[in-house]
Amino acid sequence: MRMERVDWPGDILTLVAQEASALVELLCEQNSGVLDRIFALVEPKTLDHRQSLTNTRDRVSAIVDYFKSSDRNSCRQFLTIVYQYSENIPLLLETTLVSIAGYTPGKPCSSSQNHKHLFYHLQSYMDALKSMVLQKYESVAQAVVKDIRLEDTWVYLRHRNPPRGKDRTIQPQASLDNHEGEESEHKVSVESLLKTTSRVVTLLGQAGSGKTLLVHCLGRDWAEGSFPSIHLLFLLEFRQLNLISRDLSLKELLFLFYPACDDDEEQSDAVFEFILSNPEKVCFIFDGYDEFRAKLTHPEKLESINDPNKPLPLTDLLSGLCSRRFLPDCTVLVTCRPRDVTDMFGSPGFITCELQGFDRLGVKEYAEQYFHKKGDELKKKAVNLLMNNRHLLSMSHVPGLCHICCVCMEHLFSSDGTDLQLPTSLTQIYMQIILAFLKRINGGVVSGTSPLQRYRSKIVEMSQLALKGLEESTIVFMDTDVSPELQEFGVKSGILSCVKLTREDGSSGYGFTFMHLTMQEFLAALHLMTSQNITESQLKKKLNLKTRWTTKIDPKSVFTDSLHVYVCGLAAEACKSSLVQLKGAEGTTAWVQKRQATVRNVLLGFAGSTSQTGPKIVELCRCAHETQDAKLARAIGSRPQFELRNIRLNAVDMDSLAFVTAAADQNVCLDIGGCSIDPDCLEILPSFKNVDHLIFRSRKYDDKFAEALCGILRKLQALQKLDIALQCVFLFSKECICFSENLHSVSENGVDMDGVVMLASAICNQKNLRKVDASENGKKKLVLWFDTSRRHNSRQLTTNVTGIHLHKKLSLTRSDIKPVYMTKLCKQLVKCENLLDIDLSHVDLSTNGALLLIRSLADCQRVTAVELRHQAEAFIKFVPEKAEAAICKLTEYKLCKSNVEKLSRILENCPRLSELDLSHNLLHDEGVKCFVDYLPKLKISSSVSLTGNQITQVGALHLVNSMNTCEKVVAVEVSLGVEDQSLIKFVQEHVNGKTLRLRECSFEVIHLKKLVEIVNRCPRLLTLELSSNSLHSQGLFSLLDSLVELSTIQTVKLRSNGLSSEQIEYFVKKLSSCHQHRDTRIEEPWLTGNAVASLIAKCLNLQPHIKEISVNRASINIITEGNSRPRSTFVGHSENFSPALQSISFDDCDIEGQHLAPLTLPIQKCHALQDLRFSQLKVDRKGADFFSAVIPFLRNLRNLTLDLKGAAEDEVATLMAALPKTTSFESLRCVVFLLTPLSKFKVILTQNIYVSFHSCSGWTAARGRDLVRGLVQCVSLAEIRLDSVILDEEGITILAQGFSRLTSLRRLSLNKIRVVTSETFVNGTGILCLLASFKGFRQMEEIELESWRIGDSGTYELVKYIPSWTELVKLSLSENQFGQQGSMSLCEGLMSMKALKILHLTSIGSSDLVGVASSLKHCPSIEDVSLSWNLCDDSLARTLAEILPLCTKLKRLDLEANNITTAGATVIAKCLPSCPSIEVIRLWRNPIAKEDENLKDQRLNFSSV
Repeated sequence: MRMERVDWPGDILTLVAQEASALVELLCEQNSGVLDRIFALVEPKTLDHRQSLTNTRDRVSAIVDYFKSSDRNSCRQFLTIVYQYSENIPLLLETTLVSIAGYTPGKPCSSSQNHKHLFYHLQSYMDALKSMVLQKYESVAQAVVKDIRLEDTWVYLRHRNPPRGKDRTIQPQASLDNHEGEESEHKVSVESLLKTTSRVVTLLGQAGSGKTLLVHCLGRDWAEGSFPSIHLLFLLEFRQLNLISRDLSLKELLFLFYPACDDDEEQSDAVFEFILSNPEKVCFIFDGYDEFRAKLTHPEKLESINDPNKPLPLTDLLSGLCSRRFLPDCTVLVTCRPRDVTDMFGSPGFITCELQGFDRLGVKEYAEQYFHKKGDELKKKAVNLLMNNRHLLSMSHVPGLCHICCVCMEHLFSSDGTDLQLPTSLTQIYMQIILAFLKRINGGVVSGTSPLQRYRSKIVEMSQLALKGLEESTIVFMDTDVSPELQEFGVKSGILSCVKLTREDGSSGYGFTFMHLTMQEFLAALHLMTSQNITESQLKKKLNLKTRWTTKIDPKSVFTDSLHVYVCGLAAEACKSSLVQLKGAEGTTAWVQKRQATVRNVLLGFAGSTSQTGPKIVELCRCAHETQDAKLARAIGSRPQFELRNIRLNAVDMDSLAFVTAAADQNVCLDIGGCSIDPDCLEILPSFKNVDHLIFRSRKYDDKFAEALCGILRKLQALQKLDIALQCVFLFSKECICFSENLHSVSENGVDMDGVVMLASAICNQKNLRKVDASENGKKKLVLWFDTSRRHNSRQLTTNVTGIHLHKKLSLTRSDIKPVYMTKLCKQLVKCENLLDIDLSHVDLSTNGALLLIRSLADCQRVTAVELRHQAEAFIKFVPEKAEAAICKLTEYKLCKSNVEKLSRILENCPRLSELDLSHNLLHDEGVKCFVDYLPKLKISSSVSLTGNQITQVGALHLVNSMNTCEKVVAVEVSLGVEDQSLIKFVQEHVNGKTLRLRECSFEVIHLKKLVEIVNRCPRLLTLELSSNSLHSQGLFSLLDSLVELSTIQTVKLRSNGLSSEQIEYFVKKLSSCHQHRDTRIEEPWLTGNAVASLIAKCLNLQPHIKEISVNRASINIITEGNSRPRSTFVGHSENFSPALQSISFDDCDIEGQHLAPLTLPIQKCHALQDLRFSQLKVDRKGADFFSAVIPFLRNLRNLTLDLKGAAEDEVATLMAALPKTTSFESLRCVVFLLTPLSKFKVILTQNIYVSFHSCSGWTAARGRDLVRGLVQCVSLAEIRLDSVILDEEGITILAQGFSRLTSLRRLSLNKIRVVTSETFVNGTGILCLLASFKGFRQMEEIELESWRIGDSGTYELVKYIPSWTELVKLSLSENQFGQQGSMSLCEGLMSMKALKILHLTSIGSSDLVGVASSLKHCPSIEDVSLSWNLCDDSLARTLAEILPLCTKLKRLDLEANNITTAGATVIAKCLPSCPSIEVIRLWRNPIAKEDENLKDQRLNFSSV
């Protein structure tokens, strides 16, 4: 017997495509014989390719794909074979195959018939189920004003990080910075929610957002065939599930609400067997979890479910489905409010999406549809009113509230009277809705009695029912709970809706619900505010602020948590008359006012709390907005910052925040970082009157959001600072030019390099964009600063209002920049026409990327510096005009030879290069040679540094050779020691000849020979310096011989090379054969004391051509004349010749008198000696005898300088007695630390000698008096320094009388002299008498009078003589006490000091030095000014900023320890570009924020040194 084939009603190819995955799974489990039969149906060419696949699943998939595109007959044959020969075919697939293939031998007839029977049961139930689902849709959609198209209805798919804890344990800022709990979103259509099966979807939406309508629309579309992969769809409502109290199995639950046809048990068994076998074909929709009284059981607490027919508590059963503990492949869609999403336990495949409500266009379209049939005039009037009223529009973004607003407006427009009073809060709208519903009862007929009064008893009863249901979590009332009269009143008015119920025993009935949950809450609030039975204490308990941050342990609530909002709204003055009417008793007005005041006082208490979290602050603002109480709003707005975190802000929230901030008495910061907010809500921002700082920081904000915000910001008059999300920044860089401070983003959105390039373009092209900080690619922090001076001067492109170019900065620190993007970046940066600094510090630049940046030196003539240190400090600097010189630094990279060649070719095109630094690049000898070969082609004006490149002596010689190969090289410095330094210097102005410095090179003989060859070819006179070079004896003598022979050498410096006395003597002796001028400097640590004295004596004997010898500490400097006489005239007969020595000096080299004996005979022969100097010489009897023996032979001696230590009076007398009496002797400079009185000192101070005398401190007044008595007898004195000397009244008088005769005095230092006499004399006549004695000075060059306590009168006396001191270069009056008159006198004196270079006025007791500073412009030679320790304020700074550009030679300005602030320092800093001569301005110990962006000039010194 053969069962007849049943033709498949649809396209058989579509069937194969639909069941492809099931067919693949089935065939992969079959034996090879089944596959061979199928392969026989395939064309040979195609079969060869598919059989070549080694993996079985790949071969099977390829075969199924083949039949998906074959003809119908082949496809039918394929399915027939699958059905006939396959084993363990799933029920649904077998039911489908049997309808196509029919019965054939090999398949039992009973099995085939059984499957067909099951198929008919399933098909019959599916038809019935679709009919029931459509009936539900028609019931729900009765009041819908417009068709719902699911493909055009959008939800936001949310990808959430780990959920937040409860708000009281949250630290919002930390969470925001880590994006913990923050969600990213993208839009999908509602239709797509069921396109993908086998997942759990939670659809969120606030009350009235349309969740119920949309899921019924999904059911409708399924019933109409839109989701073919879903065979069964069950839509269950939680409000119905609330009526079930007993345990149920899944089968009982489903067939309770969707029974089988005629309660056919066989059909229900067949359908449930299908459900268990094919869960992926089944969808469950649970609508309104927020209305469910219980909470789902946590999956971890569920018992193992083995028997699907076992009855379970409803919470366990639903939790098992939602958490996929059973039927794991089924599709589940649950709708709930956002706060209840924490009960969804995040099973695999868990998806969360949220309805966003209407945008502005959606509101308009809905209103137009609502009023479509109510007349064009009313439609136009109502729509315009709705769109232009901010309060109504903000509420209408929620679809349910939009409908309520339309009902409200229809009622208002139909009321009598022309004075239309629009509601200003949600509560007032609901009050109008009540009036509109009451109007329906009499068919719209209006009588003289107020509707609230006429139906007061029914409204009171209705509000009691509402509150009772709220307290008992009841939203569906049985018909027995509502009186027949109230049922009639409620249904007739529209306040109540009659609903069909299915009881747990399967019977049907009717119940009643309020037209919306929010209406039930409003009526409950109405009862709280009008019932005498509700005490104030009970009322206050209802006024708890609700949070939007929830956890799984929070109690379940089936309501929208809006009760407290409506209670607050009823406390508004506008609701008082309605409450009075509903109260309806004597003394009602006072009672109502008291109740309203109670509510406002509770809110005032909340306003004073500083511990409110962001969500509760929003709720508090909503409550304040509902009350419309300005005092309450002002109290809430007194907080400096509104910090909101990770909640969704709707239009009503924004409207409430605007109401509160507009009422504040101060500017506030609104921080809504991480909050979800729709672009349409931004239109409310202009109402935020006092918000000066606005923060948007989240990965959610996209270009659409940025575009909307750009159009709004110009309307925010108080806004000074904006922090915004990363994605929005680029749009702002093009659109926004009105910010007064900065735009700042903190976010981890991960800007790509295209975005960084766009930022570079923005800073180049945006006229007011001053700084961009996009460190780490902007992933953690992105900051944009805008120039405040341009806010009202937008026409200027490159200069600000003062005409100075705007200094721009782009920071890309710690970013990852690949070469391809570096090229794009460079192309943008070279376009900038402003001062621009680009910070690339710690950027992991590749070598090629770095070279691309260096190319900017050639591509843009405005680049003044490129400094790149690998993964460390790095920057590029641009100037507005063509740069006169540029600096290039590329350090700590690893440059191979090809890199060096590429770099050199780039630098060939840089004609303005001043400095090049290639330090620490591991060039080695090969890289250095490559660079030196290119060096002649490079146009470098100052220097090249190749330090730290690990070169050897060979590399050092390559560098030395550059002096020959490159004509511009004038100096080479190489150190191969610890310092590892290599420098090349180029031709400089006033530099003649070339210099070679080699330190710690440890040359071998072969290297020294090569060195001599190189140096011998040097075209110009050469200075050669060899320091710390360890030379072997053979190499050393060879080198010394070569140095003598090198005709190019003019100066030789040998420092710390381990030379012995014999080697130095050998070298000096060799120099006698040199026929040119030679300057030789030798430094060794042992060259002190007796050793150096003996060596100098030998040198004088060996080399008669020495012109000068100077010994300073451990070094000697010997200058020899050219030798034109034959060498033989000198050797062996040196004692017969008079050396040409003209000058000899010993400075601080530990020489004592006893060491001088070897020098006696050599110096006696130096008849040409003109200058003799001994410094720090300890004189004893042998020393005095040396001078007695030597000086008489020095007939040409002109200058004698003696700095003597510990000289006794007899030794000094002996020394002075030996002084020349010749007319050629001009000058004696003597510093004496005398150990005995100066009774004989006056003997040596003859009047025909030009003498400069220094004395010292530590004497008694008697010794001081003795000193000055001798000094004043020497009228030829040129300098007197009596610092810290002690003088009495007689000594002062002697000094004053003597000054009148010292007309040759040029330098006078009387710092800190101590006068031991009366205060009157010191402060009065004594000081003035001494100052008056200055009148005779005519050649004064320097005068120092520190710590004299010169007052105003003394300053006046001193200044009188200043005009006659035309050569005065230094004036130091520090640590005196000036008053205002003294300062004025000094100002007058400064006007005549044309030669003054140094002015020190440290701690002069006057903070008003503005006049002194202003007078500096009359001192054209001024170089050094100290105004420190005077507590001067910013007025001095402003004056200095004006005059500093006029002081063209000023190098140093000391402003330490004043009271100059950051503002004053900034003024000074801004003038520095016009002051090129200034080297340092000291600002230590001033109240200055030295990290300020405007104080980065390196010449501003904030340290103690």
